[in-house]
Amino acid sequence: MGVQYKTRDEIELMRESAQLVSKTLGLIAKEVKPGVTALQLDKLAEEFIRDNKAIPGFLGLYDFPNTLCTSVNEQVVHGIPTNKPLLEGDIISVDCGVVKNGFYGDHAYTFAVGEVSEEVKKLLKVTKESLYLGIAEMVKGKRMGDLSFAIQNHAEKNGYGVVRELVGHGLGRKMHEAPNVPNYGKRGRGPIFKDGLVLAVEPMINMGTRRITQLNDGWTIITSDKKPSAHFEHDIAIVDGKPDILSTFSYVEEALAEVNALIV
Repeated sequence: MGVQYKTRDEIELMRESAQLVSKTLGLIAKEVKPGVTALQLDKLAEEFIRDNKAIPGFLGLYDFPNTLCTSVNEQVVHGIPTNKPLLEGDIISVDCGVVKNGFYGDHAYTFAVGEVSEEVKKLLKVTKESLYLGIAEMVKGKRMGDLSFAIQNHAEKNGYGVVRELVGHGLGRKMHEAPNVPNYGKRGRGPIFKDGLVLAVEPMINMGTRRITQLNDGWTIITSDKKPSAHFEHDIAIVDGKPDILSTFSYVEEALAEVNALIV
């Protein structure tokens, strides 16, 4: 099936779904600390989503067993929550989806667990920057390759590996719609951007090699050299020729500021 362009009304419904994911990640942000398990985070997320009259978007999708994908350290994406406690210095990518009003929201944030090393802080910073540089290219008349190149260029000039086998995607009544959104590419190539396009853009950036391996659980993707990987994701619509970010990191940032204030 080709690209499903969305009406203004549909985009507003998708904003509700995306914002619920944003609020869920904000809730999780307050709880990520040494000693907490990913399964505890998963339970909180499922309860919060259902309390807000929505359905966890990942639970049962392609037979995935949980509400959150929780990927720790060298895990890139699709990590299954476990009872293993998080440790000081870990990072954890939390990817969450919901279905509300018949539309999906899907976005992700990589959290530091306690104090992390300077090189890990830089990886998180550059990955988040690459996300926003890609989003800035989502302008009517530009092409997918412009977005992909912006992400790849920023990550690689900082010495990082850009995962190629996994990509972002169109979003709507299905979690994964056309088109694919690679995090690498050439300017001026690929599908042209038009109003009504909604994408989930999600750089997956590795500290070392871009190469990845899948674990025997059939889900978890790890870096081949076991170095850390970061993952940030937003939902974006093209409205009046420009990118309109439907999700937000503001709930996460507010929660992290509160936590840091308590620590100080």
